[in-house]
This record gives sequence, structure tokens and C-alpha cells, in this order.
Amino acid sequence: MINPLCLFSLEVLDTRLIPESQDKLNQNKRNATQSRWWTPEFFVYYIIFVAVVPQMFWAAMSASNEKSVNYHLYEDKLAQGWILGRKVDNSDAQYGGFRDKLPILAGAVVLHYVLRRMANTVRIRRLLFDVGFAAIFLAVLYGFSTVKILAIYVVNFLISKSFNKREGMIVTWIFNIIILFLNEWYEGYKFGSVIPGLGILDIYCGLLPRWDVNFNFSVLRMISYNYDYYESLANPSDIEKKQLDDAVSEIDRISIGPPKADYNFFNYIAYLVYTPLYIAGPILTFNDFIYQSKHSLASVSRKRTLLYGLRVVACILVMEWLLHYMYVVALSSVGVWEGISPLQISMVGFFNLKTIWLKLLIPWRFFRLWALLDEIDPPENMLRCMSNNYSASAFWRAWHRSYNRWVIRYLYVPLEGAKHPIRNMFIVFTFVAFWHDIQLRLLAWGWLITLFVVPEVAAKLVFPAKKWGSRPIYRHMCAIGAVTNIYMMMLANLVGFAVGLEGLRDMLRDIFSSWTGIPYFLFTSACLFVGVQIMFEVRAQEARQGTNLRC
Repeated sequence: MINPLCLFSLEVLDTRLIPESQDKLNQNKRNATQSRWWTPEFFVYYIIFVAVVPQMFWAAMSASNEKSVNYHLYEDKLAQGWILGRKVDNSDAQYGGFRDKLPILAGAVVLHYVLRRMANTVRIRRLLFDVGFAAIFLAVLYGFSTVKILAIYVVNFLISKSFNKREGMIVTWIFNIIILFLNEWYEGYKFGSVIPGLGILDIYCGLLPRWDVNFNFSVLRMISYNYDYYESLANPSDIEKKQLDDAVSEIDRISIGPPKADYNFFNYIAYLVYTPLYIAGPILTFNDFIYQSKHSLASVSRKRTLLYGLRVVACILVMEWLLHYMYVVALSSVGVWEGISPLQISMVGFFNLKTIWLKLLIPWRFFRLWALLDEIDPPENMLRCMSNNYSASAFWRAWHRSYNRWVIRYLYVPLEGAKHPIRNMFIVFTFVAFWHDIQLRLLAWGWLITLFVVPEVAAKLVFPAKKWGSRPIYRHMCAIGAVTNIYMMMLANLVGFAVGLEGLRDMLRDIFSSWTGIPYFLFTSACLFVGVQIMFEVRAQEARQGTNLRC
């Protein structure tokens, strides 16, 4: 079900996020249905919302707080918090690292902003400043390991200049996949293990000794540069010439390259090490980055950036409240479900997914805010709240949107995705899982996502909207299918990012081990059915306003 956390998800729709032609916007309005917000049917849904949503919060809080029967098993994973003397669940290593270093990152943002303004005053070239600041930033983050990063960058650049398009992209992909594997296997290559005489360089490894953890984003950027460069050779074009004739859209910035001279080593390095987006993205293509480095975008304004910053702060505060009042991450890590009801077990899983959503949303929002302050507008990730998704394919498009667009441009389309959709989705999600981390549970997640998309695709073929859409029952048929989709997406993401296969098995066993499990499952399905009807109407309202986010 949609819950109040969605209010802080930055789901304030900005039509600039998805470029649409005026004809397309008018078509969306024509196809939109009449509003159902004030119908008797939806007033029943509102009553259910008011009754059910508070119970969801209560179930997760009572199952995981200090009064829980299992509290003593995970109390040692909690730290002292700052809200009313409560403890905080800072046990998630990924978000805990970001949270602990947030003051340092905030200081880096302020320093970068001030130095950029000073550089602009004395007319220092933008990309020259980017490279200079990044050199210091990387040295602080990774110490002498920065040399290893640069060495990999050089090899990838040499590949781009040594082959034609077909052979070059094959070599590029092989090289970068090998780098992903070797980085994981050797945990960043200690100098002493490669050349014993250089072991002294391992003394200073910076604030983040595991430079390889964040290097996955560099892999995407290296592939982006090589592909965009080869495309410019195969299909010569110049976005500067187009700008003289017509307005340049976001699609143009991605697909139409800059002048051939811009595909040089200096611009390549400036793109790879651009500080605001280096650690976690969002992912910007090389073509788009070079264009924005030369031209100001109308989408970047002080007012919009200020509002965006306030929403980022709101998201951080919501996460702080969750971590202080729901210890679901710590409880899930011990995997003990005895003594709590099926409702409590499922809500621990649900709010664990909420925590995962926020722990990814906040860094992505934070680094995008940094880029906006620097007058660079990268794609927005997570267009929808986690609870406002019912389609597996649409969920993927909205969740890590910049990565999804990267995958489509650099992997799915080159594989002729539309001709072999299921095969290519299997390849894509295998790579996505491998890119995240080389773990069995993530491979299982990728394969489950592929498997769970199949029923959705089949249902669309059997019950096409053009044939069935005019029938009143069609909306309810879609809602039933959407409920099934939601269950499958929750199961897949719990496997991949929360409790793993064994943890999910234990959760399901304990939910259905008592006689209350089946009635609870039916009740939950009915609640999800209500939530899906609201999701449908949210999208219908957007269509009436001429907006189509395609998710």
C-alpha cells in the first residue's frame, strides 16, 4: 500500500524529467479517463487506508523496538542516537558509511561550490577546474590507490583508440567485466602483493581504502565514453551545429555527439572523475556531460535547486525517524521470527524494503543536488515512491532510472533487445546483478526479476488494452495482476538486498506456519488491491495533466 513515506520521495512530478512532444502530451490528455477521486468506490478505499496504514507502522515498530521479545538478540547492533535519547539502527554498512561521513561530504560540497565560483571569476576553464578538484578529492578518498584507478582509465582509453567499433566494443566489454571481477577478487590490489618493493604505498589508503567498491560507476562511464566515441566515428554528427538550427533536447544531448576533437584524453578524464557524481552517480553519459560542460541548461535554476535541497533534507529526516523507531535492519540480520505475528513479520520485511529504498534514494538525491549546485543536471533516479509501483518493468525504469537508461543505450539496444526481449532481459539482469556485487543472492535477484517479468508480458499479450480497455472489469483484472506483481517484486528484492534466499524462506515459513497465515495473506492481498487502484488513479490524474512518466 502507498503510505505517508511517499510524501518525502520527491514524487512532486516535474514534466522536465521525461521529454514529451506537445502532440504526445495532448494524446495523453485525450486518452485519460474521468476522475474517480470523488466516487463512492474510492471513499471506501480512503476508509481502508485510514484504518490499515497506522497498523502497518505499529506492527513494524512493535516487532523491532526495545519491547520486542527478540530485542536482546540484536541490541548490540544498535548505536546511541540523537532523537529523544533513543538508540539508532545504523547497522546497514552501506548507508551507515554514508551517514557517518555525511558531515565531511557536506563540507566538500560547500568547498566545491565556493572554489567553483572563484574559478569562474578568474575565468579558469570549467573542465580544468573539474580535473584539479577531483585530483585532490580522490587523493583524500583513496590515497595512493588513485594511481591504480588512473592506470585502469588509461588502458580503457587506449582500447578506444586501438580498434574499430565492433572489435573495440567487444574488447571494451571484456576488459571492464574482467576489471569488475578482479577488483572484487583482489579487493583493490595491494601494492605490496603486486610489487613487494611498493608495499610502503599501502600505508596511506585514504578515507575509503576499498576504492574498488565505488569503481563500478567508473566502469559504466568508461563503457559510455568508448561507445559514444565509436558512435561518433560510425555516424559523424555535431550537436553544436544542431544547436544553431533548433533547441537541443535531452535525447539529443545523449545521442548526438560533440565535435570529434572533444573525444580527447583530457575530456575523458574530466568525465570519469567529475566529483559530484563520482561516488554513486546518477549516471551521465559522456556526450551529455560534455554538452552540459559547455552550455547552461534552462532546467537548472536557483529556485528549483533550493526546493530540491529542502526535499533532500526531508528525506534524510524521514530516514532518521525510521532508524530511531524501527530497528528492522538489525532484526532482519539475526533472522529470528519466533514470538511475532505474521503481520509483524511481513511488516518487518516491508519496512526493510522501505529502508533500502531510502538508503539508495538519499545518496542519489544528495549527489544530484551537488551536481545541480554545480549547474549540471543529471537524470533523476527513483521517480516513484517504492509503494507506488505495480509493474516489474516500470519499477525498474523508475528505480535506478539513470542506470536503466545506460543499460538500454549500451547493452539492450546493441543486443537488438526488441527482437529477443526475454533472452536479452536475462543477459541484462545478469550483468546488473554482477555489476552490483558478485554474490549468489544478487544473481538470484537478477534471474527472479527476469522470471517475474514474463507473466506481465504474457498478460499484456493475452489481454491487450486496445481490446479490453473499454470494459469496466478490465481495471480490476489489471489490479489483480498488479497485486501478484507486487508480491513477486517484494520477494525478489528481499532476496537480493535484504535477507537472502534462506532468510526469505524462514520469513515465509513463519508467516504460514500458523492457522492465521492464510487469512492474513488474503487480507493483505485485498489491501494491496486497494493500493493498486489508487496507483492506477494517480497515473490517470497525471495523464489528465498531460504527463507520462512511463512508470
